[in-house]
Amino acid sequence: MIKKSLTLIFILFCFCGFSQMTIQKKIESDLLETTRSIRIFLPEGYERDSIKNYPLTIVLDEEYLFDTYVGNAILFAKKDKAPGQIIVGISMEESKGKDISFDINSGRLTSSAYNFYGFIRDEVLFYIESNYRTSPFISLVGHGYSANLITHFLQENNTFINSFICINPSFSDFIGEELVSYNLPKFLKEDNTFYFYSNNSTSFPLTKQQKIAQVQKGLSALEIKNFNVINDVMNTANSVSAIGEAIPRAITKIFEVYSAISREEYEKNIKDLAPLDAIYYLENKYLEIEFLFGSNLGIREKDIYAIENIIIEKEDGDRLRDFGKMILKLFPSSPLGDYYIGKYYETGKMYKKALKQYKIGYGKMDPSDPNSDAFYENILRLSGQ
Repeated sequence: MIKKSLTLIFILFCFCGFSQMTIQKKIESDLLETTRSIRIFLPEGYERDSIKNYPLTIVLDEEYLFDTYVGNAILFAKKDKAPGQIIVGISMEESKGKDISFDINSGRLTSSAYNFYGFIRDEVLFYIESNYRTSPFISLVGHGYSANLITHFLQENNTFINSFICINPSFSDFIGEELVSYNLPKFLKEDNTFYFYSNNSTSFPLTKQQKIAQVQKGLSALEIKNFNVINDVMNTANSVSAIGEAIPRAITKIFEVYSAISREEYEKNIKDLAPLDAIYYLENKYLEIEFLFGSNLGIREKDIYAIENIIIEKEDGDRLRDFGKMILKLFPSSPLGDYYIGKYYETGKMYKKALKQYKIGYGKMDPSDPNSDAFYENILRLSGQ
């Protein structure tokens, strides 16, 4: 009985915490000529940090996609696999048919759907960006025919949407012609990164599977360098379980650059690089994270150690100073930058310079840091030189 009570209290506590981070708002829409409800989820730490910005995700079909997406976003942020996100759910329950309708003879949006499209673009985005701290990275999430609606945002000349997440998409019969007319190679001109995620499943009707497969194949064939096409094919029991799998898989891929360097990333992109190229790779990774997601992480020690061997073993360690300077540039409070510069000088038998650098690094460390003793040993070793 006690165990059951504790479990119930824990569940209620989590539910209350979720509720406190979610805000209900009503937007007076000139385009829709009505008031539309939205829910806004603010990530942990939003109120404490008045400077940090967060990527924005707009979720259609709020009534059943919002909570699932938010739950996954919280978990990914906790595990440092994705940044915290500001998530907006748009209610479509009463007027869903009008919001996502299109002409079956042409695939074009109806006037009511085009107004809803404009509501997202001109009213919801304007309201959120005016009132909350958003980074430049914007995602749209839709399901079924709502996923078809968000593909129309690809036509915008001002490419302000970074990721298009199409869950169990129900594309129009004219989707191929529409995508061609959107001139997708225009994304190459943008100094930015874009993603198009769609999932297919063996549980879908055969005609739906074929249409999704055609779209995935056609987009992949374009090979647009900064437009990442993520074709997900899964074996699920039904469309509901496909939603449960698709959302975390989409988040994994879209925020992949945010995560620490994985074994796969190291093997594919880093291991064969020259030391200077490896340094540039790591620096650019963190600059991109800051630009896209508004997250100034400094630099993860795990990522420093991931390329350490390349810097030390290749070119006789001549790039250790460059490595240390890069770390200090991105994370000036870290003693690791000073350590690698000190190691560079020590390797070159410039002991006074090495000692000075080690002392600077040691001065940045907390005495309780388990690495502080090892750092101090460097100072003791060189003091007699």
